[in-house]
Amino acid sequence: MKFAPRFAVLLAAAAVVAGCAPQTSDNSSSDKDDQSGTLRVWLFQEVGNDPKAKVVDSVVTAFEKAHKGTKVDVEYIPIDTRAQRVKAAFNDPKSAPDVMEYGNTDTAGYVKDGGLLDVTKEFGAWSEAKDTDPTAKQSVTVDGKLYGSPFYVGVRALYYRTDVFKDLGLQPPKSMAELAATARKIHKAKSDLYGLVVGGAYTYGAMPFVWANGGELATAKGGSGGSYTSAIDSAAAQKGIKAYTSLFTSDNCPAAKCAVMGGNDTITAFAAGKAGMAIGGDFSHTAVEAGKVKGKYAVVPLPGVASGSVAPAFAGGNNIGVLKSTSHRTLAVDLMEQLTSKKTQASMFDAMGFLPTFTDVRDAAAAKVPFEKPFVQTLAAGTKFVPASPGWSEIDSSLVLPTMLQEVISGKKSVAAASGDAAKKMNSAFSSAG
Repeated sequence: MKFAPRFAVLLAAAAVVAGCAPQTSDNSSSDKDDQSGTLRVWLFQEVGNDPKAKVVDSVVTAFEKAHKGTKVDVEYIPIDTRAQRVKAAFNDPKSAPDVMEYGNTDTAGYVKDGGLLDVTKEFGAWSEAKDTDPTAKQSVTVDGKLYGSPFYVGVRALYYRTDVFKDLGLQPPKSMAELAATARKIHKAKSDLYGLVVGGAYTYGAMPFVWANGGELATAKGGSGGSYTSAIDSAAAQKGIKAYTSLFTSDNCPAAKCAVMGGNDTITAFAAGKAGMAIGGDFSHTAVEAGKVKGKYAVVPLPGVASGSVAPAFAGGNNIGVLKSTSHRTLAVDLMEQLTSKKTQASMFDAMGFLPTFTDVRDAAAAKVPFEKPFVQTLAAGTKFVPASPGWSEIDSSLVLPTMLQEVISGKKSVAAASGDAAKKMNSAFSSAG
């Protein structure tokens, strides 16, 4: 795809002048700040990685040309083994990269481990940074300090079958109550379809229901940063949990089949033509296009409680940061900025469909690619992020929230009991994380 001429002008004006010499900083944990040599970079290996590699190669070529005597060595690492690789890198600086890509929910944990460099000063002085989406900026922020630059953002919205809706005379739902009613109408008329396919192990499909009802995952003690206290058992959060788990019924998505589903399972079901609606991300587009529903679906923002409102969605995505152990601090920070610049993010959107974290670049992209509009609308309406605590990794890996949902769905526990137990587990993780 090609961008509109005005977008090309925007990018040309926004591009960082490669020939400008970066300012040297002096608060690196390494005693060195070499101005030449080899910079090692770790980026995630995508399913179809060639388009990403081509964009990165162009950035690297320009960077090496602008910095004589400097070479950039890029390695693409498997996402599913990143935890072991990163832990080893933090423990052995000699084997560590200078710059790396990481999931935005990993920020706080990596900061606690002492692996990421504080780039607050440089990010603040970067002219492009002012246009960064606030939630994306939050994903690189811990205790008011910044530890990287946002690379791309991912968000979920509501996919629906246009042929099914036309056949049944339905309109896209404008509220969560309409969403549930529409789902049941679909299943009643077409018993072979889930109305809205949902998953008991689909944390980020469930959380918009909690957030739309005024609930939160946790609240920061003292108002911001530092330690957290779980809020998943609050009255508002419980209302959202009840709204989501009420969809696991025989008249929509039977618990026996849907309780174990994760996010990928729900998209697979929708793509295979087994559901009237699904909650999926902009990153789900390729899978849906490859399925039986190609040409027979559309996307709108997931509705909130009030008619016409948009439910807050989780802002996922990846960041790029500099390791604290780098001996090329100034060069590494400059490369981080080049890899996450407006020009690069626009090229990544073109190549991979990754949504930019800069609001102006994202708006221009959505204007050119209609499919992205509901996702951009969702981002503009306000998104949410996980607590900036290293304890979140434990909460996520130990499946605290999916367990809570499945206990309610199975009838094993009431919403109050399940959310109360989940809150205790979350608080234990927050406390042990410090």
